[in-house]
Amino acid sequence: MATRREVRCRCGRRMWVQPDVRTVQCSTCHTVTQLYSLVDIARGANRIIHGFQQLLRQHQPQHQYHEQQQQQQMMAQPPPRLLEPLPSPFGKKRAVLCGVNYKGKSYILKGCISDAKSMRSFLVQQMGFPIDSILMLTEDEASPQRIPTKRNIRKAMRWLVEGNRAMDSLVFHFSGHGSQQKDYNGDEIDGQDEALCPLDHETEGKIIDDEINRILVRPLVHGAKLHAVIDACNSGTVLDLPFVCRMERNGSYEWEDHRSVRAYKGTDGGAAFCFSACDDDETSGYTPVFTGKNTGAMTYSFIKAVKTAGPAPTYGHLLNLMCSAIREAQSRLAFNGDYTSSDTSAEPLLTSSDEFDLYATKFVL
Repeated sequence: MATRREVRCRCGRRMWVQPDVRTVQCSTCHTVTQLYSLVDIARGANRIIHGFQQLLRQHQPQHQYHEQQQQQQMMAQPPPRLLEPLPSPFGKKRAVLCGVNYKGKSYILKGCISDAKSMRSFLVQQMGFPIDSILMLTEDEASPQRIPTKRNIRKAMRWLVEGNRAMDSLVFHFSGHGSQQKDYNGDEIDGQDEALCPLDHETEGKIIDDEINRILVRPLVHGAKLHAVIDACNSGTVLDLPFVCRMERNGSYEWEDHRSVRAYKGTDGGAAFCFSACDDDETSGYTPVFTGKNTGAMTYSFIKAVKTAGPAPTYGHLLNLMCSAIREAQSRLAFNGDYTSSDTSAEPLLTSSDEFDLYATKFVL
């Protein structure tokens, strides 16, 4: 049974009426009161709103009205899915390849995206890396999360080492600008931190070696191995590894101890090796000498050395082959009188998280 509701007349008298009653007369002052339900009130409000909207349409330009309609439709629809999921981080072979040309900038480069694509072909065709285990970050990528911004490169580096296990082979390749900045924590011998320059480094900042070491190097567990190939200026110790190998033109070499009492730079039991285009205070670049189109000297010489070195070469053998390729390019440039703006005079540099005999160690991806 429906509950009666209370109604007060303007004279103050209280009356009780059934829910479906629409009018009631006061027995004291004989005033007739019109009653409304909540449904009636809602319907009346809707009619008022609808009339107000029609009045606005009459006095509003058509193009503004249509723009508002489109905005309302867009708000009603679910947002498009822009970010595709990353591949599974678990697998024996994984790679992150970054090529940054800095299109539209005054410091534009011309061969870095090609370097990343060349490295991908090399890893898939020569080293047996599954194509879906390689994460490419270049300005040519369609997905927003594959553009080489600082945020995306950081995310990709974390993906590379996530859940790494024994026997994993991980590769990090960067072709683009590198630089130096003041060392604020006192862990650098020369007082300078090395850094990689993502596409948005002007607004978001660079990725310095301390962070790269923390993300890529320290999580490596026993049996896991990381190889980094850095084709950038000032890249000698950009992974902040504990030991640096310097090789002379006659093939002799020595290891420098770059360990710091202020910070641990090693791994969690794994091995990390970095092939850099030049020393920390040197510049590197690209040249058309190798292939007829602009190519990073470091990337090209590394791929060529691995291809021609034979099965399981030593790191020393690879460095010798890379140095020979660079010197050959210098000779061809000098002979042709065709110098580019790139500097190919720098020698490749190897840094490592392990202290070992260079020539006795095998290079296996």
